[in-house]
Amino acid sequence: MKKKLFANTALFLTALIWGLSFVAQRAGMEYIGPFTFNMIRSILGGVSLIPVILWVKVSHPDKRSERRKRMQHINLARAGIACGTALFLAMTVQQYCMQFVGAGKGGFITALYIIFVPIITILLGEKLNKKIIISVILAFIGLYLLCYKAGLGFNIYDLLLLLSAFLYAVHIMVVNYYSRIVHPVKASCFQFFVVGILSSLLVLLFEKVDINAVFACKVPIFYAGVVTCGIAYTLQIYGQKYTLPIIASLILCLESVFAVIGGVLILGETLTLKEITGCIFMISGVILSNLTSDKTNKN
Repeated sequence: MKKKLFANTALFLTALIWGLSFVAQRAGMEYIGPFTFNMIRSILGGVSLIPVILWVKVSHPDKRSERRKRMQHINLARAGIACGTALFLAMTVQQYCMQFVGAGKGGFITALYIIFVPIITILLGEKLNKKIIISVILAFIGLYLLCYKAGLGFNIYDLLLLLSAFLYAVHIMVVNYYSRIVHPVKASCFQFFVVGILSSLLVLLFEKVDINAVFACKVPIFYAGVVTCGIAYTLQIYGQKYTLPIIASLILCLESVFAVIGGVLILGETLTLKEITGCIFMISGVILSNLTSDKTNKN
């Protein structure tokens, strides 16, 4: 019972950290470019997981054969490259949009990855569940209310964030595939370094790194890198070890709620009644989708 309580608390803290990360991402755009932010954030995330990996290595003596270690290293490299590439695409689109979209709205639209996951699964051959259909309808009604402005239609950045949510769903599917054959913390560490390397290429092409601006942005970068990527990911692993998948998913859905609360309390953002109604529709769709699928773990 105590383990389950601690696990649920860990997942609650994970959702809180993920939700507030939208505030850090939005605040970071006041100082540096989106590609620079992602590059530094991802490298910090990878570095922050190295102590966890070393702790696992020390606490669990390696008894694998040389052949088994070689095969696992190959699988780890494949997982890191595949997961890192998918995550890079999702993070790049999302972070670019955070220059123009509020933290609250960004959090809610990104939460649609939980709905896209079962949709992708269905496209791969699984039977369509009626609850999933209702989830999609609720979510897109919410998206309409949250993002649509009379006479203007959807903002291009709202639609790009929707693309980012889909890319996060693709990333989740890739992670689900490789999580069965590689160590999750090692794979996550590898993927963050892949994201950092790929982001550095975009920095070289489109941005110029200003060291003074980077230091001025140290708090958002530290939070998004070390706290979000390192600490939250470790909490998620612990939490899901002792909690039912459905309960874990429902708790993690709260990240979108914390994104809105963080945007209002920290950044001074406001939501109209129409936008609040849209948020309610979207979170309803997200929760309903979680009641039908347990393949929605975010890394």
